[in-house]
Amino acid sequence: MKRALSCIFVATVTAFSGGCAPVRTTTRVEPSARPVAKEASRAQLLDAYNSTARGVNTINATVQLKPTAGSRYSGVIEEYHDAKAFLLVQRPADIRMIGQAPVVGKTIFDMVSDGETFRVSIPTKNKFLVGSVAAETASKKPIENLRPQHLLDPLLWTEIGPQEPVLFEEFNDERGRYYVLTVLRGTETPAIARKIWFNRADLQVSRLTTYGRDGLLLSDVQYSDWRPFATTARPAGGGSETPLLFPRKIRIERPHDDYTLELDVTAVTLNNTIPADRFKLEQPAGSELVHVGEKGSGL
Repeated sequence: MKRALSCIFVATVTAFSGGCAPVRTTTRVEPSARPVAKEASRAQLLDAYNSTARGVNTINATVQLKPTAGSRYSGVIEEYHDAKAFLLVQRPADIRMIGQAPVVGKTIFDMVSDGETFRVSIPTKNKFLVGSVAAETASKKPIENLRPQHLLDPLLWTEIGPQEPVLFEEFNDERGRYYVLTVLRGTETPAIARKIWFNRADLQVSRLTTYGRDGLLLSDVQYSDWRPFATTARPAGGGSETPLLFPRKIRIERPHDDYTLELDVTAVTLNNTIPADRFKLEQPAGSELVHVGEKGSGL
């Protein structure tokens, strides 16, 4: 009898011990998949960047504009979530962009710049703005701050000259792995002029930042979804016959100008001849002329 009770006791203790013991499971967590990082030298990246810069002389594009809330464009496109725009760009400094409301196709703005003067027509407010490209004083009135030339450098890159000092480095973060070319200005006291970021997944330019005096960040432009687009011809000195690529998505941010704009490129033709009159914009009859930057110019 005692032997039986002992066996029951031991069996019971064993059962409870087994029931209370922690259960250990092993879960295999796969590391996040990252594209294979491609290799390139400083010289190869410089050549790739300059080849792209030389390879684009004119741009004729249709884009969807997505202004960030609070940006300068939201002061004009305030009643729309986005807008279609027709964009013409030509070296060295000509640019025109016409923004239209979705569905109805009503013109929201029409603006041009020749590198010295900008002109902006805003039919919905019956205003015609004229000002100097050099006058960068920000206005409290958002529509006085529209600057077509701010789109020029992100679209028509400036070549890196052979005498310009360029630093070369790697940069890694949770989003990917990059090569960075840092272009300097000045010799006695060098300062950063711009940084060019190459995504090592495909070695395409993914970011371009430009700087002013005392390291002021003038613009931060991000590029993605590079694809071949229609090309009529390469300009002289444009390099090899490799098909030109153009980014489908461009995000332009100018942190000190209250300027953030996303461009989704839906169609583009590169290096097509653009007649000079396409960059002319006359004041519409009956509109109010506003000289931006002059005292007393109110809206």
